[in-house]
Amino acid sequence: MSESDWTAGYVADVGYTFGYYSELNPLRSSLALLGSGVVPPRIRTACELGFGQGLSANLHAAASEVDWWGTDFNPAQAGFARELSSISGADLKLYDQAFADFCNRPDLPEFDFIALHGIWSWISDDNRKIIVDFVRRKLSVGGILYVSYNTMPGWAGFAPIRHLMTQHAEIIGAEGSGIVSRIDGAMDFAERLLATQPLYGVINPQVVERVKKLKDQNRHYLAHEYFNRDWHPIHFATMAQWLEPAKVEFAGSAHLIDHIDVVNLTADQQKFLGEFTDPSLKQSVRDFMVNQQFRRDYWVKGVRRLSLLERSEAIKALKVVMTTHRADVSLKVNGAMGEASLSEEIYNPILDLMADYKVRNVADIQSALKGQNIELGKIVQAVMILTGTGQMTIAQDDDVAAARKPYTDRVNAWLYGKARTNGDISYIASPVTGGGVAAGRLQQLFIMAMGQGRRQPDEWAQFAWDILSMQGQGLIKEGKALQTPEENLAELKSEAAAFAAKRLPLLKALQVI
Repeated sequence: MSESDWTAGYVADVGYTFGYYSELNPLRSSLALLGSGVVPPRIRTACELGFGQGLSANLHAAASEVDWWGTDFNPAQAGFARELSSISGADLKLYDQAFADFCNRPDLPEFDFIALHGIWSWISDDNRKIIVDFVRRKLSVGGILYVSYNTMPGWAGFAPIRHLMTQHAEIIGAEGSGIVSRIDGAMDFAERLLATQPLYGVINPQVVERVKKLKDQNRHYLAHEYFNRDWHPIHFATMAQWLEPAKVEFAGSAHLIDHIDVVNLTADQQKFLGEFTDPSLKQSVRDFMVNQQFRRDYWVKGVRRLSLLERSEAIKALKVVMTTHRADVSLKVNGAMGEASLSEEIYNPILDLMADYKVRNVADIQSALKGQNIELGKIVQAVMILTGTGQMTIAQDDDVAAARKPYTDRVNAWLYGKARTNGDISYIASPVTGGGVAAGRLQQLFIMAMGQGRRQPDEWAQFAWDILSMQGQGLIKEGKALQTPEENLAELKSEAAAFAAKRLPLLKALQVI
């Protein structure tokens, strides 16, 4: 069988990156839906189509009570994902089948949550039809469909140069040199072309900077993001038309910052947008206002709207926890209009309260801040922004977290072992959050050292250095490689001390340790 027979034009000669995507966490979806005034479903079964390396699916299956299914046509990626799932013992069924085969399996249950992260933009219309039919048949009433995809008009300027780069990679790229080499050649070609100041580049000056930035990005990511045969950014209205047979309705953005109009739209834009009631037209107009390039959307089969009272009560019941040390929290947020400052009068009392890493529901926060003139709406907006920036997250009930800890412990121990050789995976599982928590390679090695009885930060640093030096590896500081063992060990001791002071208490609270 030739490669094209089973890849259908999708890049398969390099693996996808080991990314973790919080939008795929069913627990987190409740905040986005409540933000839009939509009833969130109870999620017991979930499915990810095109799971890549399967890190998100594995962390969510280990850290929650949700039963996960999924497929990714790349057998190497599916093999990694299945190995990790065998370690955790979680209820996770992963396959390397094409969409046509997986979506017609007779043993599939109904799903309360179906997810496709990025895949929609990189597949053929035939595969899109298969997925829409799958959602129609297998998404439960009230269930959520999560779809992220490249969007117009944000890609309109860059699409022509992307097409030209893929054409160069196919025609000029040296046969047998591999996709990474062809990508390097295509980017060099594009840069030299734009240096001649073609009229296209003069009219679209942002393209020149964008091509330059591509050179700094992971080549495996670029291969999957830009160099597939199928690459189709579409308008929101077109997506709505595609999904109409599946009987789903747009329920809100999974990108929580999108819910905050003040950081994305001017007052005039908000007023203009308010004139439209049709959801499809309204989202299309908004995409032009923010020059939308990538959408992350939740769709629901059978949207039910909450009254103001019902919405308020449901939001008050949400449990949240901090995922960043108090001193490291940023009071800045980036929206379509650029960087905005957050009100210290509102955010500091909330952050000071939550700095102990205890799980509280929104009603607890409101009660604790009574008398400080911070109304519920401001608290909800703060939770939305802090969660959207990754500094806070939705938390599970204590009994669920306790039940899932054996699963996350097994997954994390395996991930720490992988960190001995490389830093490809920078997330570990938390039973409190129901998903992944950021932890780089050094932090994972420090945790591993603790598990082996080393109690002091200097001992963790020595443990990490023993592993790195054995493989001829070292640290890079401020863009420069540290040359001597003494320099490396000193930097590791500094990193370990900072980890002990800031990150370790948080990870203990999140029951990672």
